[in-house]
Amino acid sequence: MNYNKIGKTDIKVSELGFGAWSIALDWWGKKIEEDEAKIMLKKAYDLGINFFETGDMYGKGKSERLIGEVFKDMRDEVVISTKYGYDFSGVEQIGHSELPQRFDEGFTRKALRASLERLQTDHLDMYGLHNPKLNHIRDDSIFNVLDSFVADESIRTYQVALGPAIGWTREGMEAMERPNVSAVQTVYNILEQTPGNELMRKAEEKDVGILVRVPEASGILTGKVNAETKIDEKDHRSVRKGEWIKASLKKVEQLKSITERNELTITELSMKFIMSKKGFASVFPTVVSEEEIINYAEMTKGEYIPASDMKEIEELYNTWPPYELKATPQAS
Repeated sequence: MNYNKIGKTDIKVSELGFGAWSIALDWWGKKIEEDEAKIMLKKAYDLGINFFETGDMYGKGKSERLIGEVFKDMRDEVVISTKYGYDFSGVEQIGHSELPQRFDEGFTRKALRASLERLQTDHLDMYGLHNPKLNHIRDDSIFNVLDSFVADESIRTYQVALGPAIGWTREGMEAMERPNVSAVQTVYNILEQTPGNELMRKAEEKDVGILVRVPEASGILTGKVNAETKIDEKDHRSVRKGEWIKASLKKVEQLKSITERNELTITELSMKFIMSKKGFASVFPTVVSEEEIINYAEMTKGEYIPASDMKEIEELYNTWPPYELKATPQAS
């Protein structure tokens, strides 16, 4: 396993991280029981993964609690990151519509205390704003509170996680102008490189680490989703419509010569492509089994993608039509 420094910090994280939303939500076609979730977390650690990324809203604290139970006696051996910003206390978590957001000081302090308690720790390696909008990125008071957490050592650093869905370019670019933002998280994969490419260039300039989620393009790049796949409306991938799936499969076909040349599967190519990018810190594939964790860990071994093939991928990507990007309304 290779390890990267997160931006301007001295925190070193495994380039393959564990995105712990899947162990608390049945948003990916499978409900994971708690015992299985704990086995997955332990297996990830055994394979060299030290970076565990979650959010307080995942299962209303369930994901945090499971991480806390597994690593309570190993705190110095793992890097723990969680996020806040959704007020889920008085609402039922159904489907994928956004919950009410709050980033005021009182809510923030209460959210941090609750996360620390569930995670059974006195500090976080990284705290994060969960899907903030442009007005939040421009609100000094929010970042002043986060800076106070760094000062009192409740957290070591903080990130901005962009979302939901893909986009939020201006939000990410302005976040990196904040002097103490050390990481930005975004949707990024070999089929959906916008705005990730722009964010990575800025990240390299500002010494910020890019954290990548959805590297498998919702299953297209793992073979889990094909032209015949019917996605349940409760599944987080239900936003991916039939036309998008068909178009994506055609793009995969265009990448075949590169996969064959490098003796890689499309999944391996897509992961190594991300890990070959400057500005990249860690990637969180969506995993729902111990076997998947093992398979992804194997992909971290060996060479990255040669520069000539990276250039070919870039040129091919530039021939594909643009797609809709999400943004705060006033940023449009």
